[in-house]
Amino acid sequence: MFDRLQSVEDRYERLNELLSDPEIVNDPKKLREYSKEQSDIQETVDTYREYKEVKEQYQDARAMLEEKLDAEMREMVKEELAELEERKEDLEARLKILLIPKDPNDDKNVIMEIRGAAGGDEAALFAGDLYRMYSRFAEAQGWKIDVIEVSSTGVGGYKEIIFMINGNGAYSKLKFENGAHRVQRVPETESGGRIHTSTATVAVLPEAEEVEIEIHEKDIRVDTFASSGPGGQSVNTTMSAVRLTHLPTGTVVSCQDEKSQIKNKEKAMKVLRARVYDKFQQEAQAEYDQQRKSAVGTGDRSERIRTYNFPQNRVTDHRIGLTIQKLDQILQGKLDEVIDALIVEEQSAKLDSASNE
Repeated sequence: MFDRLQSVEDRYERLNELLSDPEIVNDPKKLREYSKEQSDIQETVDTYREYKEVKEQYQDARAMLEEKLDAEMREMVKEELAELEERKEDLEARLKILLIPKDPNDDKNVIMEIRGAAGGDEAALFAGDLYRMYSRFAEAQGWKIDVIEVSSTGVGGYKEIIFMINGNGAYSKLKFENGAHRVQRVPETESGGRIHTSTATVAVLPEAEEVEIEIHEKDIRVDTFASSGPGGQSVNTTMSAVRLTHLPTGTVVSCQDEKSQIKNKEKAMKVLRARVYDKFQQEAQAEYDQQRKSAVGTGDRSERIRTYNFPQNRVTDHRIGLTIQKLDQILQGKLDEVIDALIVEEQSAKLDSASNE
């Protein structure tokens, strides 16, 4: 582990030299690339340097115990030694986590797709609740939301809503939301007070850059049509809405949120690129493919990653067996407790995998 850490520190120093090189400074692409690489390893290098300082202090304190000391001084050194040992162990544990290979998509923006699944109008209402929950969470993180496509219902919910979240590290936190979400509550339309169970599916796709996935114009069919509101009622007479079809994969994306056809096409292209990128990733990684299928599923009530129980104010994440009696707070976007627990679980699994290699 420490050989790897020394290599990381050496690379950090080399990047410092490169970023001072006039040739690199005048090359925006390389400057951006090297700056990002340095930023990515900054925390690891800082933690490693702190570890080396603590280790040196620890060794000095142990050496002092070998000397002739009075009782009071010996006791002080022992106390310092105990504190340094605890700090050293904490830093070692932190370094192990920092050396876990990072998901290359973690820093990316995300495209989220929420759809009402089993449960009719109640499922659509729940899809609306989930959208508002993620909107509030994004706002608390300082991220920006950009709605791409909406299919509303007459009761105030969404059959489908697709939106983009722009923010540093958005995918690293929201990737765990990929799957079927189940709600248990008494609908407003239920006169008998019976609890109904409904589901909505959430798909989380990392935004794909043009350099990562090349989509040729000849492979895209572009259709334009007039935007429409709820119930198919026309809201304008210009052909501003855009539907893109990626012919090689059959992927279809439409967007009518903007009044400008150009802006709608730009938004639709972002979704198309993300979906095609996701599709290629799945085909290239069979294991990842299987995980995603089991997570997203069909939206059936029995296939879920999380349950939101209103009568008991309870949220349960079934993947890690976490239950929290804070449903009201979570729906207000306070998702940190759940997401942090999922991150810890992922890190633990990666650490176990690394130790078994």
